[in-house]
Amino acid sequence: MFRPLSLCLGLLVAATSTAFALTAVPPGNRNAEQPPIPYGAVKRTGDTRGSFEAKYEKIRDLIASNGELRAKIKASAKRYGIEPIHIVGALVGEHTYNVDALDRLQTYYVKSMSYLTSKVEFALKGEEVSDFVRRPQFAECGAESSDAALWSCREAVWNASFRGKTVDGEAFPDKRFGAAFFQPFYAGQTFGLGQLNPLTALSVSDVVHRRSGLPELDARDAGKVYAAIMDPDKSLDYMAAVIAESIRSYAEAADMDISDNPGLTATLYNVGNPVARARALAAENRKRAAAGQKPKLPEENYYGWLVNEKLAELRVALR
Repeated sequence: MFRPLSLCLGLLVAATSTAFALTAVPPGNRNAEQPPIPYGAVKRTGDTRGSFEAKYEKIRDLIASNGELRAKIKASAKRYGIEPIHIVGALVGEHTYNVDALDRLQTYYVKSMSYLTSKVEFALKGEEVSDFVRRPQFAECGAESSDAALWSCREAVWNASFRGKTVDGEAFPDKRFGAAFFQPFYAGQTFGLGQLNPLTALSVSDVVHRRSGLPELDARDAGKVYAAIMDPDKSLDYMAAVIAESIRSYAEAADMDISDNPGLTATLYNVGNPVARARALAAENRKRAAAGQKPKLPEENYYGWLVNEKLAELRVALR
């Protein structure tokens, strides 16, 4: 049975052995000015002789003018128990600072079909990631009960045991786990309407299977992963699942309710790995509590800052 995420958060609190109240992260930005925009985003936009404002207006106007897209956004949000504005925020952030939005949804469908016959694979130096994570260093990850926790664990093991190191005579690159294994076309590439990367989609595959009935993704079949994240009928559900996972992670691991701050969920959509980030915030706040300090609230980055700054406009576009 479908339950709104707000109800699920309430049930989560009630089910714990020691009742606690989640700290509500208020709407709006914690930073008075927009945090610095990374050089890569500036260069991408400059190379096309565009501007962030023009790209923002393009995706905002696409949402406002396309009733089919708005209906899909609202349907996906409902399936995952989140407010549609969270999906809008992620779309706006991606298409303002990553790539320009395409004018027609049909273009995404065509691109999606092309990946089904591709020969692409997720591998490093010819070793598929599915084989790589069978190494003994990853044994601890077998206890994780969700795809999000599983891939977060694998990323942590990569960082601790392989990244930039030489193991058994083999040198490994000083790159993020996703960059090392999940970007076979070129570094930094994301795909589709939601500009998802494959690792992000894999991290919510179990949730999307349960909620939407879509087949579970398999890292051994990269073509189907790319086809799923390129297809707007599926991509929006993956987006919603990623956002819902961020909200759930912060509630469970950090005792924070971030569901009323679309700029913050957009930030997490941008930076990824909400499980590890929520746990890190929780660890920091335990130290602050021991020192008699107030808990630290999560903050938006440049990407989420824009979403909160433009929130009134985006709510109008969604209507």
